[in-house]
Amino acid sequence: MARAAAVTSPTPRPVPDRSEAVLSRLQLLVTRKLDGLLQGDYAGLLPGPGSEAGESREYRPGDDVRRMDWPVTARTTTPHVRRTVADRELETWLAVDLSASLDFGTGKWLKREVVVAAVAAITHLTVRGGNRIGAVIGTGGGSAPARRWRVGPPPPAGPGVLTRLPARSGRKEAQGLLRTVAGTAIQPGRGDLGALIEMLNRPPRRRGVVVVVSDFLAPPEQWARPMRKLRVRHDVLAIEVIDPRELELPDVGVLPVVDPETGELHEVQTADPRLRQRYADAATAQRAAIAAALRGAGAAHLRLRTDRDWLLDMVRFVAAQRHARTRGTTR
Repeated sequence: MARAAAVTSPTPRPVPDRSEAVLSRLQLLVTRKLDGLLQGDYAGLLPGPGSEAGESREYRPGDDVRRMDWPVTARTTTPHVRRTVADRELETWLAVDLSASLDFGTGKWLKREVVVAAVAAITHLTVRGGNRIGAVIGTGGGSAPARRWRVGPPPPAGPGVLTRLPARSGRKEAQGLLRTVAGTAIQPGRGDLGALIEMLNRPPRRRGVVVVVSDFLAPPEQWARPMRKLRVRHDVLAIEVIDPRELELPDVGVLPVVDPETGELHEVQTADPRLRQRYADAATAQRAAIAAALRGAGAAHLRLRTDRDWLLDMVRFVAAQRHARTRGTTR
């Protein structure tokens, strides 16, 4: 129920103009309010050479024989040892959901704009620490013609359009990643949030941080299992983007609404208080199910709203997380 949005054309909307000046102002805002709050976290817990496997090199007198690379030694007939990489570089991966339901907003921002802002914040702070960041981006998979009424269950989710950006360090690479996310055209049709998250499970990556940015309106059974698999190896942060109209309906008389992912069209009589109450109850139950699925997956959960100061919400969340860690807890 909470997926319905104001009537729009089923054709893809133009990508919003994201000039370099706009992105620069956004990053300046992020720097002033968030800089320093997300830094200093490394994957390694103990000092020393680390345990992540690196490249091999020839054996030198004094090397630890316990690090002998026997397969390479056998192939080359020359003793080799395996280098180990210190876990001081944090690798962060973003799973950015840009499905059609994100192209909606009745507050200060569109949900899509809040997604881009959250990506800018995480990207900027990760790269400033000298860490690597990569992303997978997903959107809808095709046209969804508007229909007055659909009999039976909605069409199954398709794979959508999935894009992978390799993890790299450096400010220039971070700018390119952010421009790619901001410039991705939202496609109509249903995407598959589970398939998007699963892209980070295969192939397995070194331990790090995964940030999933979405409205999580897809059924939890579609994405909960991939989220649990992610948590086995990584620290997972789920950023949920919501709009106030997804939580309650205004009393504005007859309101035409359409599901932007399926094109399903309805006219809703919002003057009916019982209908508004049922909508609010269903939306509350939906958000509770999303929170329960994220909690069951062991992911940290941050909600950002289109009608609130998203930067202030991020500052409060990070401060609460750090306070919890200093008290010896994990969440």
